[in-house]
Amino acid sequence: MVRGKIQMKRIENATSRQVTFSKRRNGLLKKAYELSVLCDAQVALIIFSQKGRLYEFSSSDMQKTIERYRKCAKEVQTMSGEMEQYMQHLKSETANMAMKIELIEASQRKLLGQGLGSCSTDELQEIDSQLERSLRNIRARKAQLFREQIEELKAKERLLWEENARLSEKCGMRPSGQRVEHGEIVTCSHSQSTQSSGVETELFIGLPERRCS
Repeated sequence: MVRGKIQMKRIENATSRQVTFSKRRNGLLKKAYELSVLCDAQVALIIFSQKGRLYEFSSSDMQKTIERYRKCAKEVQTMSGEMEQYMQHLKSETANMAMKIELIEASQRKLLGQGLGSCSTDELQEIDSQLERSLRNIRARKAQLFREQIEELKAKERLLWEENARLSEKCGMRPSGQRVEHGEIVTCSHSQSTQSSGVETELFIGLPERRCS
C-alpha cells in the first residue's frame, strides 16, 4: 500500500510546539554526533529556537568549520559566476555563428539566381564580379588538371617505349626507325638506317665482272 505524502505545517499549540522542538532538536544533535564519529566527518550544527536561544554542535572548532564553509561557498559562487559568463559567451558565439550562416546562405541563393529582385545595382554588380572570379578560378584549375594529365600520359608513353626497347634488345631485335636515349624517343632518318645496314644499292649494267674493293 502506497502512502501519500504527509503535508507538514506549523504546530499551532505553543506547548505542543515546544515539546516537539525539544524532541526533534535532541534527535538532530544526536544524529550529527553519530555522523561525525561513524563517518569521520566534520559536522557543525546551529539551531535557533523561536525565542532566539542558540543550540549548537561541532565535531571540531566551530569557528574553523564556519570559515571553511565560507571559503567553499565563495569558491562555489566564483565558479558559478565564471560558468555563467562562459555560458553567456557561448550564447553570443552561437548567435554570431547563426547570423554568419544566414548571410552565407543568402549570398549563396543570390549566386544561384534566387532572390535577386530586392538587390540594388551595386549588389548585382558585386554578384557579377564574384561569378567572374569563380569562373576564372574554375578555368585555371581545369587547365592545370589538363596539363597534369598530359604530363602523366607523356611519362607513361616514355615508360612504354623504354620497356619496348628493352624487350626488343632482349629478343635480338631493335624497333625500326626509333630508339630511346636518356628517356627520350629518338627517330632515326632513312639515310642513316640505309647506311648502317651495309647493303649496296648501286646499279651496274653489263656482264658480270670482278670488282675491286
